Order: sequence, then structure tokens, then C-alpha cells
Amino acid sequence: MIKVENLTKYYGQNCAVKDLTFHAEKGEVLGFLGPNGAGKTTTMRILTGYMPPTSGKVTIGGYDVIDQSLEVRRIVGYLPESVPLYPDMRVNEYLRYMGKLHQVDRLEERVAEVIEKVNISDRAHSFISKLSKGMRQRVGLAQALIHDPDVLILDEPTIGLDPAQIIEVRKLIEEIGKEKTVLLSTHILSEAQQICDRVLIINRGQLVAEDTPEALQKRLTGTQKVTVHLASDPTPAIEILQGIEDVLRVEINAQNHIILETSGETDIRPKVIAMLTAANLEILEVYSETASLEDIFLQLVQEEETERQAQPELEGALEAESQSSQEPSEQGGENHA
Repeated sequence: MIKVENLTKYYGQNCAVKDLTFHAEKGEVLGFLGPNGAGKTTTMRILTGYMPPTSGKVTIGGYDVIDQSLEVRRIVGYLPESVPLYPDMRVNEYLRYMGKLHQVDRLEERVAEVIEKVNISDRAHSFISKLSKGMRQRVGLAQALIHDPDVLILDEPTIGLDPAQIIEVRKLIEEIGKEKTVLLSTHILSEAQQICDRVLIINRGQLVAEDTPEALQKRLTGTQKVTVHLASDPTPAIEILQGIEDVLRVEINAQNHIILETSGETDIRPKVIAMLTAANLEILEVYSETASLEDIFLQLVQEEETERQAQPELEGALEAESQSSQEPSEQGGENHA
């Protein structure tokens, strides 16, 4: 449904998005992650026809967002970071108005449906100016859904919501994502990990990684950690556990738990349990810690930043090496002459 090819956007001399390429299919929730200023909102505004790209091509449902912007707007629902609400209108009036703009059939039925879907039935007749920030966010989500779009683009949809509301909205997004295409921007990494089928991580307008949360976890290089909680003093277990293959380091943390740092992908927990049981040490729990999406996000962004900073130094070194290699040749040519 969404196809982005070599998308680039400049604001004057500043490049907000550079050669960004990705796709999203029907029935997929795609997470769009990145630090502030990474280019997420700019990309979403281009996808929804709010601004043109400097270069590149974007199609949604087969329609070009520049040449066929009206067709795109008919099949896209958009919740921007700042929700476009009219505070002097009542909730149901506002949704009715937005529905008329989209030429929605069975308008009254559809308004009632989206009000129930986002759980604001008790505030349907309230003025928007009287609503809390969380309730306004729900109204914004309702207006994005009013015309039953095939594609839903959500910029920070749970911002300002309380924990109970966040859970409700996440469930709603998961439900919608089963039959529609959802592009979801968020700063809450655990949110993306819970509800997204795939995630895109961008930094400085460029794609850093694209994969499922599970695959990104496997791609995270480095060590794994196993925590052991014993019923008694853990000190005698240190020497026992140090003898396990693939264990790089064993230490006791502030909670008096044993932390094993291991290399490789082999699950050492069965061996840990067997050795501690053989030593008559009572085990309360043993669990491994997998890399969270936050760990992956920070590592990938830091790696990309390190590469970016190293690039000018590398280019300078190559240029100096090139000049150095040319000098003997030029000198040799003069001697030959």
C-alpha cells in the first residue's frame, strides 16, 4: 500500500530526509522510530500530501502523492503530532464536519461508530475546548478514522494519554492493523515492540535499520546476560559458574543476584541449573535478558553517528595517502628526465 523510493527533502541547505526507501503492506503495522529531528514527521507530512518532497517518489495504494494527491487523501487517515481540532465545536459536530469533507456515506452512523471505537461516547456532546489532552487525542484519532481509510498514518498517537488509555489505543491500533496499513511514529520503544510487525529506525533522515523487532534483537551483536537468584549466599556459586563454557564474566549485583555474561547464542540456563543443583544450592529463579528494542535503537543510532563522524577523517586520510603516493612518482619522473 505504501511505497517510498529514494525520498529526499531539503529545507534550504538542511537535509531533513535523504534517500529514504521503504514499503508497508496491507495488514501490517509499521513502526517508525528515530530521535527528535530524525525526519519522521517530515516523512509523514510528505506521505499525506501536506508538503512535496525535494526528490524521490511516493505512492500510496498505487496513487502518486504529488500528481494524485486527492486520491491519496481519500484513502489515508492522518493523525498529526498536533491534532487539528476546533475547540468551539462539540465532538460529534466536529466529526460530522470532518465526515462531510470526506463525503462519507451514512454519516450519522459512521460518526457513532468511530465515537464508540475510540471510547468517547460519554463526551460526544462536549465542547472540544473542555476536553483533557488525552481526550483530544482520541478525538484526533476518530477524525483520522471517520472515512474508513485503507491507510492510517499516526504521529505519536498515544502522546498525552494515561496508562489505561494507552493500552486501549494500542489494542485499537492492533485491531485496525489486521486489515489496514498502519504507519506508526513513536518515541515509546516498548510500544513499537508490542504492536508493530516491522520497525524502521532512522537517524538524520537516513534509514539505519529495517526489520521485525525479533530479527533486530538477533542482529544485536555482543554478549547476553543470565541472572541467577539463589535462596542463600551466592558467593559459593561464583567459582562453579565460571567453569561453564561461553561464560565471560560472573558477578553479584546490588540485589545479591548472580549476573553471568555469556558469548554466543547457546542457552546456558539448563547447564547453570544442573551445576547449581549438583552443588546442593537452592535456586529461586534463572532467567535470561534479551536485548530490548531500546538497546537496539541506541546501539544502531550510536554506530551510525560514529560512522558519520569517522567519514571525514577517513576521507582526509585517503586524500593524504593519495597525495603521498603521487609525490615519489612525480619526483621519480624528474630524476628520469
